Order: sequence, then C-alpha cells, then structure tokens
Amino acid sequence: PNLNLIERLWKFTKKKIVHNEYYEQFDLFVNKVNNYFENMAQYKPELTNIMTQKFEIIKLD
Repeated sequence: PNLNLIERLWKFTKKKIVHNEYYEQFDLFVNKVNNYFENMAQYKPELTNIMTQKFEIIKLD
C-alpha cells in the first residue's frame, strides 16, 4: 500500500529496532531506540528512498 510519510518512517524505524528481536530488559530496548535516533544519519540513503511521494499517473484518453 501507499502509506503516508509518517507510516513509512514508523515502519522503517520498527524494522530497524525490533525486527525479530526480543528485549529481555526494557533498558536494552531504550538503548537501541536511542542509538537508532543518534545514528539516524547513517540511514539517510534508505530514508530518502522511502520518504518520497509515490504517485501513479493515470492517462486519460
């Protein structure tokens, strides 16, 4: 589906932080979240790719 921008960002963030990973302690989860946001610049190429509007052009005859 063509998700709106915040939904795309949330999906990407969730994938990077919790994808197939269980955190036994909440502190480990918090550290992972903080690390993600502190190093978000490393994800710039991926984020640039997913954070664009995607429109389908319909040609009317």
